[in-house]
Amino acid sequence: MIELLVRETLFIPDDYQKTIYDINYAQLATSGIKTILMDLDNTIIPYDESHASLEMLALFASVKSKGLGIVIISNNHGLRVKGFANEVQCLYVDRAKKPFSCGFKKAVKLGETKNPSEICVIGDQLMTDVWGGKRLGYRTIIVDALKRNTEKWYTRFNRRLEQKILLLIQKKHPELFKKLHLAEKR
Repeated sequence: MIELLVRETLFIPDDYQKTIYDINYAQLATSGIKTILMDLDNTIIPYDESHASLEMLALFASVKSKGLGIVIISNNHGLRVKGFANEVQCLYVDRAKKPFSCGFKKAVKLGETKNPSEICVIGDQLMTDVWGGKRLGYRTIIVDALKRNTEKWYTRFNRRLEQKILLLIQKKHPELFKKLHLAEKR
């Protein structure tokens, strides 16, 4: 049934890394990426945390030093997103309504480029981050969720749908499924 409703290739990320710290940002910059749209909750920090660690501040400074712009894009509310974005000195879009395009388009307006081939979305969910980014032609990187036991009910619902899509990807694209370590991710 799900096969009739979705084009599974829109859920296949371009890369998988365990955490945001494992991503090769220098390689992203040399490959032409200029703007990173990065999810907040369970990608950068768990839902039950709100402040940046020293390691996180160092990572954001390092990424920016490579000439990459970062815009935090989150479905969460303004105060949480704004507070964190101010700590790491990044622009942000809250209440983004991912996977719909409106939040992504707002974030792109804040970024360094409007060219889809120069934008990368980094997040922990296939249903919001990857699908939303791929539909707009952006490069996508998926990371493991930091703390799944603190996720909201709607994220848990998305995870169930994600499982069905992962099974479809494994069936139709086993080589990509294995290459991207999607089985390990979930």
